[in-house]
Amino acid sequence: MITTPSIIYSVLAYVANPGNNTVSIIDIETNLMTYNILVRSIPYRLAITPDGMRIYVANYGDLTISVIDTIANAVTATIFTEGNPSGLAITPDGTRIYVTNEDNNTILVIDIATNTVIATVYVGTTPNEVALTRDGKYAYVTNAGSDNVSVINTNTNTVISTISVGYKPSGVAITPDGMYAYVTNEFSDNVSVINTATNTVTSTTDIKSNSFPIRILIKNGM
Repeated sequence: MITTPSIIYSVLAYVANPGNNTVSIIDIETNLMTYNILVRSIPYRLAITPDGMRIYVANYGDLTISVIDTIANAVTATIFTEGNPSGLAITPDGTRIYVTNEDNNTILVIDIATNTVIATVYVGTTPNEVALTRDGKYAYVTNAGSDNVSVINTNTNTVISTISVGYKPSGVAITPDGMYAYVTNEFSDNVSVINTATNTVTSTTDIKSNSFPIRILIKNGM
């Protein structure tokens, strides 16, 4: 009987290092750094495609995005953004990535198959983070400079709603059922809860004074 050897896939962590312009790879099984990949200036945030084959790196210092092939552990493409890239969100089907450009108030839509910009969407002032609904139909963008959230229809790549929230909205996360978007307001010390069906704020949760909430994650129920 002929047996086929099993394939073992390592579980890896990728770390953006703005101090030396690299992305480090850590083997989670051994907790050892196995590789350092040189990218561009001030790598800031990372996003991985659903199939795990590519990592997109927002290089805040030189207005670019590096594309890393996770098999070759090498940069295979560089995308010029014409603005300081900050937040990244990849559609659930892995076909597009949405990128916030803080200094020119735009969202870039990049085709992952070609690594080219296919649309530019103008939003509020200083867009910081972007989150996509699980069905990929809508993107929610926090505009830190204009104290609001832009809602983008990803089918048409147009803004369909602008929602006032607290002072300097930063992080954004969508609930697994897609019914709510949670937004951290850094200078208000609170979190706005947006009903995604009506695109209105339905409640506000206060955080401890001077806590300056920035990022937010939502854990799936067990």
